[in-house]
Parts: sequence; C-alpha cells; structure tokens
Amino acid sequence: MTALPRRTRVGALALTAVLATALAACGDDETTSEVADPADSSTAPSDPATSASPTEETSAPAAQVTVPVYFVGDTPQGPRLFREFRQVPADNPLDEAVALMTAGDALDPDYRTAYPGGSFASVTYADGGFSVELADDGWRTPAEQGASDEATLAVQQLVYTVQGVQQDRAPVTVSLGGSPTTLFGVDTAGGVQAADELDTLGLVSVTSPEEGATVPDTFTASGVASSFEATVPWEIRQGEQVVLDGFATAEGWMDKLYPWESDVDVSGLAPGEYTFVAMTDDPSGGAEGAGPTEDTKTIVVE
Repeated sequence: MTALPRRTRVGALALTAVLATALAACGDDETTSEVADPADSSTAPSDPATSASPTEETSAPAAQVTVPVYFVGDTPQGPRLFREFRQVPADNPLDEAVALMTAGDALDPDYRTAYPGGSFASVTYADGGFSVELADDGWRTPAEQGASDEATLAVQQLVYTVQGVQQDRAPVTVSLGGSPTTLFGVDTAGGVQAADELDTLGLVSVTSPEEGATVPDTFTASGVASSFEATVPWEIRQGEQVVLDGFATAEGWMDKLYPWESDVDVSGLAPGEYTFVAMTDDPSGGAEGAGPTEDTKTIVVE
C-alpha cells in the first residue's frame, strides 16, 4: 500500500490543527457539541467554526459535533499519527470522521492519510465494538502476505479515529460481506485495539492555536507531549528566524502523552504571518536519539 506523498510539517514550516479525556462543551446558544478523545487529556479548540449554515432563513442550523480525526505525519521516529479536531454532522459522526480520514482531508498540509483512496461502506458501533464494512476487496490483503509498517499504521489510524469519536476503547473489526476479514494484511477478526501511543502517535502535538488562527496579543498554546523531564519548548518563527521562544511544562512524561499549555505574549511582534512550533526537548543537542519531534501551526498576528 502506498500513501499519497505529501510534504510534512515535522521540522519544517507549514499550514493546521490536532488525545483528550474531557472536552469543554460549547455554550448554551450553540448547536455544536464536542466529544472527548479517550487517547489523551488535552482540550479541543474552544470556539470551533460552524461548517453548516441554514439553507433558508426559517431553518435551524444543522447540528454539528467536534470530533478527533487522525492523520499521518513524519517524525524522526518515522511516520506517526497526529490529530485534528474537526466538525462533522452530529447525526452520523463515525462515518463522517472516517470519510475525512480515508480521503486525507486534513487541514494541515503536513498531514496525510495512510489510505490509498476510496472509502469504507459503513462504520457502526454496537454491543461494545466497532464494525467497519469494506466497500470491496481492494483493501483486503491476505494475512499470509504480511502487513507492512505503513499498513499497520493505517489500521491504527482507523482505530484511533473511531475510538476517539465514540469515546470508547472498544475493539474494531473490519468485514467484507458481513464476515470479518483482513485490512491491508492485518487480521481484524479478533478485534483490533489501539496500539501504545508512544509507538503510534507523534511525541508532541499542538491543539491550540489552530492552523491559520488569528491570535490576540496574549494567547494560550496547548497540546500533548511526551518530552524529556516534561519540558516542551516552543518557538515562534518568521521564515527561518526565531522571533520568540519559551517552554511549557507538561503534566508528566515517559509513559504516555501528557497535556501541556503555555501563555504566549506576541504583543511585541509586528503584524503578519508566523509559525508556532512546539517540540520535544533534546538535551543532547542531537547527539543521542533521532532528534526532537515538532508540530507547527501557522498563526496570524494582527
């Protein structure tokens, strides 16, 4: 299976957004709701834009729900999953989120999908498990042919997305014609669970600011990370030049990804477009390991 090639943001400039156990609900006057992602403890952006609008003045806005969708990005450890929070119709969030995932419809151009194109026929959740029906046998590589690392990541991209939408770490079974089958050579008959996040997810990610956000003079940056001694350095760059830097202290490190946040004061910067970069700490200066992981978001200072 060959993923669509795209430039990745890790270690470079780029354009987007988004593991959470609790997300703040929207205000009482909004039709948008948010769901928690069982993979982490960060929060979704607090003011997501509504993607649906009334077709008539008398019609009510279509209900939307904010869900996590996982995409692939490159890191020093190889391809890993990164999350974006996206709005989808509330009446069918599983199918809608998975459709974004398989299409590679990421807001961040550094992100892509591990799927070669196409979609699943259906995604359902019942009796404590997910059932994903293949549209045809194009993705059903026989198990005896083995599964590549990319194939395994594609399956995890599906697992993390549906579990995040449903807020349940229930097993995922892929079927064809109603019978459990393989997905890119990965046997799903027994139900596939989420793999260890430290082996699957990018070791740092930015939840806020979102990609392309216009930021006030002072804003709170946040995300999740597993970084040395819980230190999460951040920078604001203009081109290749670092114009502001600081660090956040995450709630923990080593065993999983932990939430981090930091207040950022950009009142001294000239109006324009910048890149906010969060990274894992690398006290060895690149002498040990693969080097720091980065996640970047384009921001606009007015």
